[in-house]
Amino acid sequence: MNKTTILTTGAVLVCSLMLAGCEDDTYVVKTPVYESGLPANTTKASEFEKAFPLQYASYRQNDESSVMTEYKGSVNFRKNDGVNPLPRGFRAAQPYLKNLWLGYPFMYEYNEARGHTYAVKDILDIDRINRYSPDGKGNMPTTCWNCKVPNISQWVAAEGDGVWSRDFNEYRTKVDVMNESISCATCHDTTTMELQLYSIPLKDWLARSGKDWATLSRNEKRSLVCGQCHVEYYFTHKDNGPAGKPVFPWDNGFDPEQMYEYYNTHGANNGPFTDFVHAVSGVNIIKAQHPEYETWQNGPHGAAGVSCADCHMPYKKQDGKKYSSHWWTSPLKDPELTACRTCHSDKTPEFLRARVHDIQEKTYRQLLKAQERSVKAHEAVRLANEYEGDRNARYEELMAMARENVRKGQFFWDLISAENSVGFHNPAKALDTLMSSTEYSQKAIDLCLEATNAHIASGLAGDIRDIVPPILEFSRKLQQDPEYMKSHKWLTYLPVLPKAELVWEGNKRIR
Repeated sequence: MNKTTILTTGAVLVCSLMLAGCEDDTYVVKTPVYESGLPANTTKASEFEKAFPLQYASYRQNDESSVMTEYKGSVNFRKNDGVNPLPRGFRAAQPYLKNLWLGYPFMYEYNEARGHTYAVKDILDIDRINRYSPDGKGNMPTTCWNCKVPNISQWVAAEGDGVWSRDFNEYRTKVDVMNESISCATCHDTTTMELQLYSIPLKDWLARSGKDWATLSRNEKRSLVCGQCHVEYYFTHKDNGPAGKPVFPWDNGFDPEQMYEYYNTHGANNGPFTDFVHAVSGVNIIKAQHPEYETWQNGPHGAAGVSCADCHMPYKKQDGKKYSSHWWTSPLKDPELTACRTCHSDKTPEFLRARVHDIQEKTYRQLLKAQERSVKAHEAVRLANEYEGDRNARYEELMAMARENVRKGQFFWDLISAENSVGFHNPAKALDTLMSSTEYSQKAIDLCLEATNAHIASGLAGDIRDIVPPILEFSRKLQQDPEYMKSHKWLTYLPVLPKAELVWEGNKRIR
């Protein structure tokens, strides 16, 4: 056989093997299975350092809490305060958050999230959990631990579903604050390091949907492990399951309208679900969480099969080894936008960054408009509730419709407000949802005007920022001050709290 024949034969063989690989739909790249040497259910992040030093070193980058992008970042600033400079405020703050959540613990404090390693520390210190209660209770359920620690599945296994509705503060002392936060055990089997779920609500949804984790593709799993927490959820009413258990409202679909329909049949007596009653308008409100998974999955990247990990856990090389970065953060913090340019290699970092900022700026502008319209809708309902003059013969019917539109408008706004990409994960859905929010809120205002034969119109005329100023300062301590509670007309609808001193500092009881 001469040299030409050998080369031709080799080329044909190589091409045949390549074609066979392309045509074989059953061919799957198997990821390595490790023997970590760690016990099952290991929850402390530091235990993984010896076996996985590169991944652990990148994980510790989540401790960073000083870098901001244009609209997001890891500075723990107050999201409602656009007055004070960083770290207390930021130019992309949303001034009406406290107004819209009046009557719910979110009104006390709502901050930009720091890295995942701070998840436990920050929830222990935030004013939403009552740290002043003389009996030591936080007045929030244990469910609030669900996305903060991998331990909760073990607590439920040991104590049953009654855990969910127990008081949050009962578990303060059971957690290693900076070592048992969101970490390795959140997403991995601690003995083999295969991807696994710890999230009970996600396991429940997979079961309801007829999906088997074991048969899902690795790419699906690489997003679903993030979807354990980066989702909208609610705490079950006792009429629909174990009280306080977290559930994902996806049975009808992932879009705002589909989730809203779901909520309307999953509250008390299988009626509308309610997180809280707004103190000023009396409207039953759904508090949206952080629906990154729902927003991403039919956005440009999700629809194209790009997983959460592709963008937020890009591959790195060090000492001749390739590994996934475990610094879960915005790709924009990388000056070279390495994760983005893995696919968009024909674009410069400057071009890509400008595109992201353009999407975020448009979303943010509409977000503020929807927010202000929602505040005006609450004020319209307040005025109509208290108006006792010449009413429309259909007053009660019109007001019921107005309250429903306030509720829906605020939920649609909140879904985008709470979503952490400022519209980037799904620009079309973000803008469409905010447009719908504005329309629902305006419809509520129109119905209130009709219900009162337009007699409240003068009370709604003008700039909403003059009619109802933003509540920029409010806390549990300030609610103990009778004089401060007179400083804003909306605050007068809340009770003055009795004087009390701090009972908890972190996970230590001090009184």
